[in-house]
Amino acid sequence: MGSFFSSFLPAAPADDPDSAVVAAHSKATWDEQWEAHKSAAKLLVIDFSASWCGPCRFIEPSFKEMASRFTDAIFVKIDVDELSEVARTWKVEAMPTFVLVKDGKEVSRVVGAKKDELERKIGMFISSSSSS
Repeated sequence: MGSFFSSFLPAAPADDPDSAVVAAHSKATWDEQWEAHKSAAKLLVIDFSASWCGPCRFIEPSFKEMASRFTDAIFVKIDVDELSEVARTWKVEAMPTFVLVKDGKEVSRVVGAKKDELERKIGMFISSSSSS
């Protein structure tokens, strides 16, 4: 029965070179992204996910679409199994977890595949930075 339901989930795609999402597969890549953006005024949206997580795979196309639409933000994807140390640092306990960071500080988070809530929060924090 489980295989019936899992057939509705999109396949876990390989890294897409055309995507605006940066996939951090190593601590060095994450550290580079963090150093480049922690003091920037741009919103940093971190997607903590796992390859085995159905809801993560379900929301991934929407996350990529938001990354191409919200060009005033940086979108980074982290696999919690590859970078468990980074996930622990951000106190990630469920997948997917989206952490929104501005000026090096967490400003919001969305736990679960809640596309509308994530989109609303991204829009809110981007518009607050462009009006300041």
